[in-house]
Amino acid sequence: MHVSALSGTDTITWGGDNTRAGYQANHNMDPKVVGSADFGQIFRTLLPGNFNGLAAEQIFSQPLVYTGADRVQYVYVATTQNNIYKLDAKTGAIVKSRNLHVPFLQAELESCVDINPLIGVTATGVIDPDTGIWYLTAKTYADQFQDGKFGPQNPPGRLNGRYWQHAIHTEDLSEAQNWPVLVDGTIFRNNPNRMFIGGNQHSRPGALLVGNYVFTGYASHCVQYNYTGAIIGFHKATGKIVEAFAMQGGPEANTVRGGGIWMSGGGLAYDGKGSMYFVTGNGYASQLKATGNSVLGRFPPTSLEEAAVNAKINDDGTLTIVDFFMPWEKTQLDGADKDLGSSPLEILPSDVFSCPNHRRIGVVTGKSGKTYWLDLDNMGGYQNGPNKLDAIIGTFQNENSVYAGAAVLPLGGGYVYISVTQYQTHVFKFSCDMSGKALFTKVSDSPDKNANILGTGHGTTTSLNGQEGTGLLWVSDVQGSNLRIYDPIPPSSGPLKLLNSFVIPGVTKFTRPVFGNGRAYIGTTQGYLYGFGSPANLPLNCSSPYTFGSVEVGNASAPVTVGCIALTATSVTLVEVSGTKDFNISNVPTLPMSLKAEQSFTFSAIFSPSHVGSLSTDVTIHAVSATPGYSSSVPVVLKGTGDSMKPILAIVPNINSFNIIFGQPSPTQSSLLWNLGNSLLTFTNISFSLTSEQGPWVTPNSTDDGNLQVGQFEFLSVRTTIQPKSSEPISITYKPNAPGNHAVYIRGFSDGGTAVLDVFGAAGTYPKAVIGFQTIDGSAWVSYSNTTPFNFGTVYEAQSRSLQMRITNGGGPNAVPLSVTVSKPPYGIPGIIGAANNIDLAEGTIILANQSQTAVLYCAVPKSQVNLPFYNGSAVWVLNTGDPNLGKQEVGFFCQAAAEQVGPLFPNGTARYGYVGCFKENNPGRQLGTNVYSDTANNTNDRCIAACFQQGYVFAGTQYSQECWCGQALPVQRDNERDCNFGCTGNRNQICGGDGHLHDTAHISLFADLTKFNGNTTSPPLQITPSVGAYNFIGCFAESAGRALGDNSTTSNVMTVEVCAAFCSAYTYFGLEFSAECYCGAKLNPAATITNSSQCNMPCKGSNSEFCGAGNRMQIYQVNGVSPISSSSSTSSTLPNISISSTTSNMPNSSLSTPSTSVSPGSFPLTSTTSDSVPTSSATGPVVVPSAGEYNYIGCYNEISGGAFSAKSIAISTMTVKVCATYCSGYMYFGVENGQECYCGNAIPVMSLPVTDNQCNIPCADHVLEICGGSNRLGVYQLASTPLPATTALNVTTSPPPSSSFSTPTSSLFSLPLSGIQTVGSYIYQGCWTEGPNGVRALSGIPALVNTTSMTPSLCAQYCYQFSYFGLEYSQECFCGPYPSVNSTRAPKDSDCNMRCTGDKSLLCGAGNRLSLYKSNDPSKVSTDPGIPANGGVGNYSYQACMRDLANPRLLPVLLASDDMSVEACLAVAEAGRYAYAGLEFGRECWLGNVLQGMGTVGSSGGSDGTNGVAVSEAECRQSCLGARGELCGGPSRLNLWVRNPVGELPNIKVHVGDKDDS
Repeated sequence: MHVSALSGTDTITWGGDNTRAGYQANHNMDPKVVGSADFGQIFRTLLPGNFNGLAAEQIFSQPLVYTGADRVQYVYVATTQNNIYKLDAKTGAIVKSRNLHVPFLQAELESCVDINPLIGVTATGVIDPDTGIWYLTAKTYADQFQDGKFGPQNPPGRLNGRYWQHAIHTEDLSEAQNWPVLVDGTIFRNNPNRMFIGGNQHSRPGALLVGNYVFTGYASHCVQYNYTGAIIGFHKATGKIVEAFAMQGGPEANTVRGGGIWMSGGGLAYDGKGSMYFVTGNGYASQLKATGNSVLGRFPPTSLEEAAVNAKINDDGTLTIVDFFMPWEKTQLDGADKDLGSSPLEILPSDVFSCPNHRRIGVVTGKSGKTYWLDLDNMGGYQNGPNKLDAIIGTFQNENSVYAGAAVLPLGGGYVYISVTQYQTHVFKFSCDMSGKALFTKVSDSPDKNANILGTGHGTTTSLNGQEGTGLLWVSDVQGSNLRIYDPIPPSSGPLKLLNSFVIPGVTKFTRPVFGNGRAYIGTTQGYLYGFGSPANLPLNCSSPYTFGSVEVGNASAPVTVGCIALTATSVTLVEVSGTKDFNISNVPTLPMSLKAEQSFTFSAIFSPSHVGSLSTDVTIHAVSATPGYSSSVPVVLKGTGDSMKPILAIVPNINSFNIIFGQPSPTQSSLLWNLGNSLLTFTNISFSLTSEQGPWVTPNSTDDGNLQVGQFEFLSVRTTIQPKSSEPISITYKPNAPGNHAVYIRGFSDGGTAVLDVFGAAGTYPKAVIGFQTIDGSAWVSYSNTTPFNFGTVYEAQSRSLQMRITNGGGPNAVPLSVTVSKPPYGIPGIIGAANNIDLAEGTIILANQSQTAVLYCAVPKSQVNLPFYNGSAVWVLNTGDPNLGKQEVGFFCQAAAEQVGPLFPNGTARYGYVGCFKENNPGRQLGTNVYSDTANNTNDRCIAACFQQGYVFAGTQYSQECWCGQALPVQRDNERDCNFGCTGNRNQICGGDGHLHDTAHISLFADLTKFNGNTTSPPLQITPSVGAYNFIGCFAESAGRALGDNSTTSNVMTVEVCAAFCSAYTYFGLEFSAECYCGAKLNPAATITNSSQCNMPCKGSNSEFCGAGNRMQIYQVNGVSPISSSSSTSSTLPNISISSTTSNMPNSSLSTPSTSVSPGSFPLTSTTSDSVPTSSATGPVVVPSAGEYNYIGCYNEISGGAFSAKSIAISTMTVKVCATYCSGYMYFGVENGQECYCGNAIPVMSLPVTDNQCNIPCADHVLEICGGSNRLGVYQLASTPLPATTALNVTTSPPPSSSFSTPTSSLFSLPLSGIQTVGSYIYQGCWTEGPNGVRALSGIPALVNTTSMTPSLCAQYCYQFSYFGLEYSQECFCGPYPSVNSTRAPKDSDCNMRCTGDKSLLCGAGNRLSLYKSNDPSKVSTDPGIPANGGVGNYSYQACMRDLANPRLLPVLLASDDMSVEACLAVAEAGRYAYAGLEFGRECWLGNVLQGMGTVGSSGGSDGTNGVAVSEAECRQSCLGARGELCGGPSRLNLWVRNPVGELPNIKVHVGDKDDS
C-alpha cells in the first residue's frame, strides 16, 4: 500500500501512504532519540516570497520529501503565493525555486477569511516515484492579470479566478510536457449542466495518484457562491482531463450548491484495490428525506452531500460510485453546517484492525463531534439501522467538533487517536467482541488539551521499522506547544506520557508533521519551514535493546551483560537507570572512564518486575566525546514482561461518561475487563450501586433482550470467566427517563481481585442561543432579530465605535453546552464594520448552560471627501450554535457613516452642495466654465463652494490644490475616487482634484447644488448637435472678414446649442463660437467659408456634451438647412453579409440555409455604407460603433481557447473602439472584448463563429456609450479594403432573438390578479398552473433561469424566446418548454400565484410549486419535442442515424462549436467546404469530415460503452440544438450523422437496440 519512492524514508503523498491513516514506520524515528534532549530544531528556513508586500509565505499544502536521481533527499514546498521551493532535507537550504502564477486574493471572498490574504497552492500534491514529477493545483487569475498589478483595493474580480493543474519536474522545477492544464470551463461528466468555475471553487484535499491517473478534490470558499464538490482526474502523462465528477449530480438546477470535498486538507484515500474513499460536506439538494427514506448503500443518490463515499476507479480513469454512508441526521447536519467531511476518511491497516464480521474498517469524524467507525465493505447507506438509525460498526460522541484526521497505530493490538477541539486527544483501543464485530473502547487521553480554536493538526504516528515499543504519536497544534510527541501506548491508568514538545510560531492549521530520514518538517503561516532531528551521532554502540523475557512478579531474572563499543574517542562519566525500580544494574567500571575508538566495556542488568505487563526502562550512559557532533548521552533500552501465574483483574477505562440531549438516541460505550494473569479468572460476583463504589448494592433488572438494567443504564451481560491475558468487553447504553445527572458504580469481585467501573450520565435539554448586542452607549443589550441588524448608530469620518456581541446559553440549568459549529466573522474584509479578531466566538467555542461569551465588533469610518452624503455600512457574521430552533443565522450589523459637511447647509445640517465625484479634466478643455480664483495658500472646498453658490452656479470644482472653478455643465467622464489625490492648499485634510492614480491625467473634485442637480453623473457623448427644432446643422465656417452672422449676439456661461436656438428663434440662421458666444442672422456673410466640421471643437460652456464652435470657427444652423457633403466624414466601405438561408426551415433566431448556387470560399457579396463616428446622442445605452478609421464592424464572435486573434494584444483602462483600431493598424482584423481588451490578427479561425450581436454587450472602459465586445465575445472589425478570407466562408451568422418585441418591464405592463388577457410580446397569459408530482417540472426545455434581483415576465420571455411556453415561479425562477407536462394542470385559483417578481414588485411571478404560465401562438416557436428537421433532408444532405462517437479517434475530425448551433448552420458550413459527412453532437458541436474514422474500434472505456461507429437507438440522440431547440443535435458521445448526396454506401451501419453494446 505504501507508495514507493526512490528512498525508503521519503514522503511523497499526504500522510505517507494512500490509506491516509498517517502511520509511518519508515523514517528511522527512534523514540529514544526523539524523546531526548538531542532531538530538536535543526533549521528554520525563511521562504522569501511576499507578493506585493501583502504577507509572508503561508504553507497550507503539506511539504513532500523525495530523493532524486542524485541520491540526495530534498523537501518540496508549495505556498499560497504560488511559489514552489526545493530545499536540502538536511540543512534546509533553498536549492531551487519558481513562481507558477500570481496568487488569488482573499479580498474577493467577502467574509471568508479561512486562508488570508492570498490563496494559491493550498492542496497537498503528490510525487510520482516512477518519473519524479510533482503534481499540484494552483489558484490564480486569468492571463491578463498575471502582471500582478492589483491588490485588495482593486482586485481583478472573483470570476476571473482560474485553477491550473501542474506537473513539475522535481530535479529542476520545470513544467512537464503537456502541462499545465487549465481546469476552468470543464463540463462535469455526470452533470453536463454544470461547469467548473475556478473563482468559486477551492482545492484543499491532498491529491491521489493511482496508476496513470492523478485525482484532485474541490470544495468551496466557506460554502459561498455557486459551487459543487468535485473530483477532477487527469492522465499523468498527457494531461488530458479523464474525469470531472460533480457531487451535485443533478437533476436539481445547476445553482444548487454543496457536497464540497475539503476534509481539512486531508487526502483522497485509496485501498490499493480499485476503490477511492472520500467524505463530503453539507449541501442543499437534500434528495433524501429526514425520515422514512432508507436507502441502501449500493444505490447512492446523485447528490452526495454529508456522505462517506466509495468510488470505483475505472480503467479509463472515470469514477463509479459503488457505496456510500450518510448519517441518519443528515438533514439536521446540513441545517447546522456540521460537515461530516471536516476530516478525511482513513483506512485502518487491515492486518491489525480486522474482525471476522468487519474485515476492513474506516474512521471519520465530523463537525458534530461524532466519530464513525465504518465497514468499508458495507458502508451502511442512509438510515438502514434499527429505528432508522445508522447501520455502521459504531459511533462515539466527542465533546466538540473535530477537524483533525485520526492518528492510527497498528502496534500494541491497535489504537486510534481522535483530537477534539478544546479537549484532549482521546485514545481508543481496538478489539473484537464475542460475535466477531469490531469494538473501539476509549481507554485514555492526552495530558494536554488541544487548542481552544480550530486548527489542531491531523494525527500522525511513527515507529522504528514496525518494532513494538517504538511507537510515537505526533500532534501539531495552533496554540500551546505547537508540536507534541507522546508515547502512544497508554499506561494502565492516567493519560499518555508526553515525551517531547516544541513551540513553533505560526504553525498552519490542520497541518501534519512530514518525515524524511530521521527528520520531521513543519510548515507555518509566517514564512518559515522548520526542520527537526537529532543533530548528533551516538558515540557508543551498545546493541540496544536488551530483552529479559517474562519473569514472575516478585522474582528476579538472571543477569544480562550489556556491552558497549566506543565509536570515537569518548569519556564515560555516568551510567544510571532512570524511571523504574524494576531494573537494576551492577558491575559498572570505575568512572570516569576514557575510551579510544573501538575500545569496549560491559556492565550487568537484572529485571525484577513489581507488576504484570510490558515494562521497560533506559540505562543512560553520559559521555563526552573528543570529536564534535556526537551526543552527550547514549540510551540503552531494557525490556521485560512481568508475569503472574495468578489471575489479575483490571478494568480499562475505569470511567465512562455520557453527555446527551434527553430524548435523543444515546451511543453505546464500552470498557474492557482484563485478566492480566496467566490463569483463568473467575468472577464471584459483579455488583451494582447507585450510590458509591462501596455500595449499597442493588439487584439489576433483566430486559427482554437479556441485558441488565440498573438505574438509567443498560449493560450487556459478560462472561463469568476471562481467559489468561485476555479481555471481555462490557457495553453500556444510557437510557435516561428524565433530564438530569445519573450514575452507576460497578465492582467486580473475582479470584484475581476486585476492580471498579464508574459510569456517569448527563441528560440535558436542548441549548438555546440568546444573541444580543450592546446599545450604542454600551449600557444595555439589544436582543437579536433575524429581520433587524444590530446597529452601531452614526459614526463620523475618522472615528470608530466598538461594541460587543454576546451569545448566552439560555436553555435552562439542564441545557447541554452550546457549540459554535459555524462562525464566519467579518474579520479582515473590506468595509467599515468588522470583528476585532478571529478568535472570540470562533468555531469550536463551547458555552455552558447560563453562561455567556462575547466578541468585539467595530464600526470605523475612514477619512473621506467633504459633503459626501451619509452612507451605510453593513456586515454579516454567519453563525450556527447547535440551537435546534435557531439554526444557521446571518447576523447582520449596520452602521451609518457621516462625512464633514461644509458650505451652505440645509436645515438638517447636510450640505447643499453635495460631492458628486472625481472627474477627468481637459476632456477636451476645461470641464467647468469659470475660474473664480486660484490661491496657493488658502483654497478649500468650502471656500470654493461658497464662491460658486454666491454666483448662482450649479457646479463647483477644485483642482490642482489651488484652483476654484464654477460652471453649469456636468463634466463628461467620472473616474475613480483615487484619481483625485491633491490636498487643498488651505486645508490638507481636504481633497482638491488630482493628477490621476497613475499621475498622468488631470482631475477635478466636483460638487453640485442638490436643489438644481438631478444626480445623473453620465453625460451623453460630446458631438456636434445635428438639429434643434426646425434648425439643422449646415457646417463649420471659418471667419476671415467679419462675423459669419451679425444681426444679433449674446454671450453666456450657460451657453448650449438649445440656448442659442431659442435666442435666435426669429432668424433664419444662428451660430455658436468660442464655447459661450451666440450669433443670429438672416443671411450668411459670403466671406465665411465652410471647413471640416472637426474644427468646431470647443465644448459649450453650458454642456460638455455639445460643441459650440471654436476660435474664429462658427458652428452654423439654418431653418430646414441641409448639411453639405464636405462637412461629413461618412465613407463608403464594405461589411460581410454571410447570410446562408434555406426554404426548408423556419428558424426563430437565425437565417441560415444552403446557398442555391455554388459559392466558392470568400466570394460572398460584401456591401455596406458606414460612418466613422461615435453613436448619436439619441441612443439610450451603449451601442455598436459601425466603423473606426479604415475598419468596419462585421459582427460578434465567440472567443476560443488561445484567442481568436493572437498576433498582438493589449488591455488598458482607456479602451475605445478607435483606440483598438489605431493599435491594430496594419492588421486585417481587430476585436474588442470585456470592455478593455484589444486583439489583432490577419484571419478569423474556423473555430470562432458569429453569435448574436446582443452577446457583445459590455461598454468600453473609456467610452460607456460604445460597446467593446462581451464576456468571451469579440466585437470584430475588418479592414474595409480587404476581401473576406477563405476561413471566414465557413462561418455562419445568426440574427439575434426577437427580444425587441418585449417591452422593458414597468409597473404599467400588467397587474395581477388577472382580469382579461395580458401579453408579453407574442405571449399570452394562461393562468396559474401547478408543477407536476414527484418533482416533475411542467416546463423543462432548457435549464431554468434564476435571477434573485431582476426577474420579470419580460426577462423570462426573452430567455425562452425559442419556445411556445414560459412560466415564472417562486418570484425569481424562469422555466421554458414546448408545452406543459401532462401532469401539470391549472391551479384551482389564479390567486395561488401571488409572489412578486424580484425585478418588479408590481408584477407577480408564480409561487411555490405554482407557475404564472404564458403561451405564444407564433408558429416559429418550438411547440413540439425536438426532431430531425425537414423529414431528414436538408439541402444536399440526408439524415442517416444516431451513431456512437467515442473519442480516440472521433468519427469526424473537424470541430465547430457554437451556442447558436442548429442543423442548418452545421450543414451550411459542411456544404461550403464540400464535406462528405456532417454530424451534430452535445447540442452545440458540429463535426465535419470526408472519412468516417475509427469505425468498429473498441471504445476508450474498455468496452463498457460499446463499439465506436455503431448506429444506436435514436432515443440516445435526444439533445436539442442550442440555437434551434426544435431540432436534434445528438447527445453525449452520440452523433446525429448526415451524409452529402451522392455518397457511397455507409460501412455496416446497423441499428442495435437493447443489446450489450448499449449498456
